[in-house]
Amino acid sequence: MIRVMVTGAAGRMGSAVVDAVTAAEGMEVAARVDPALASGPGVFADVPSAVAAGNVDVAVDFTQPTTVYDNARAYLAAGVHAIIGTTGLTDEQIGHIRARAAAGDANVIIAPNFAVGAVLMMRFAAEASRHMERAEIIELHHDTKLDAPSGTALRTAALMEGDPIIHSVRLPGLVAHQEVILGGVGETLTIRHDSLSRESFMPGIVMAVRQVADRPGLTLGLEPLLFSSED
Repeated sequence: MIRVMVTGAAGRMGSAVVDAVTAAEGMEVAARVDPALASGPGVFADVPSAVAAGNVDVAVDFTQPTTVYDNARAYLAAGVHAIIGTTGLTDEQIGHIRARAAAGDANVIIAPNFAVGAVLMMRFAAEASRHMERAEIIELHHDTKLDAPSGTALRTAALMEGDPIIHSVRLPGLVAHQEVILGGVGETLTIRHDSLSRESFMPGIVMAVRQVADRPGLTLGLEPLLFSSED
């Protein structure tokens, strides 16, 4: 049984992760971390308290850009594997996480998007950029998302050739959406992914929880979990 800590458990993503882990075979929610939760068994106000109590194998973090780095350090120091979906980590912070993971017993998966379709969209866009003249990215999210551009858009741009421009839209009613529009001589190609509910992220998160213990060090993105090196 994989014992899972959900950090940010009172948020919309965190609540969905709690439900997904509870429903998944071979894993259980052993701790919920969020200062907004009422006190009770297995409930903690902060990460240091939760890891000090032990009883967890994997942490799933959907919190804030201002706290995720300190959370990651606490997971690694305690030997707890981590799945991080919170975006906003700097390259320097990711470098520190990579070094700490390589030197310790705990592994980390950081992914800007856990929807399998979004990972496919990024892969297709990267391939298309090798054959089309120019591209631009439009990412659209709910109006409470704190970062812009999104981590998915930044990851997509990093995988593509030609340094595509990113446009960010924040509106109520949206969840998570991205279009990559590529242009060539007399033609355009549009690759679009839509997450219509937060349930779209749950299969990828559950997959990451199952695999993180077998992936030494730091893994960036879901691509290594979905595709073999020969693909």
